[in-house]
Amino acid sequence: MLRCCGSGRWAQRVADHRPYPDAASLLAAADEAAYDMSQGDLTEALARESSAELGHGAPYAALVALDAARAEYERTFGHAFVICLDGHPPEEQISQLLAAIRRRMAHEIDEERSIAADELRLVARSRLLCLLDRLAGVHREGPGDGLSAADFGLFAPVG
Repeated sequence: MLRCCGSGRWAQRVADHRPYPDAASLLAAADEAAYDMSQGDLTEALARESSAELGHGAPYAALVALDAARAEYERTFGHAFVICLDGHPPEEQISQLLAAIRRRMAHEIDEERSIAADELRLVARSRLLCLLDRLAGVHREGPGDGLSAADFGLFAPVG
């Protein structure tokens, strides 16, 4: 869970409520835990974040601009820039990322912290969905070949 969101309290809350009847319930619990994070929880989670790496197809000039923008953001706000880019095709991600950093640099610290918290919640949801996909893939390999989501205690047994 800590790989989904770096707040120990968030991870513990999500884990404590297992098993979940379905993925929607898991995501709802993750959202609720994210909305209930204290400032200390958010600080812990943001400290464990790192800026996502983009694909190698991005132009060199864009990558240099991105590195400079990230460094300025981190100097200003004291944590990595967090954004969920789900729904944006890979070829648009660098321009979306640069535009978002530039836009968010104009925010006051408290406003940006609130936006970063919401983006962190979206990133945690995305990471949970990836985890569920991986578990489903392991389970599809066949009996005895891996662990299912039920083996991890994420969901209540059916039937």
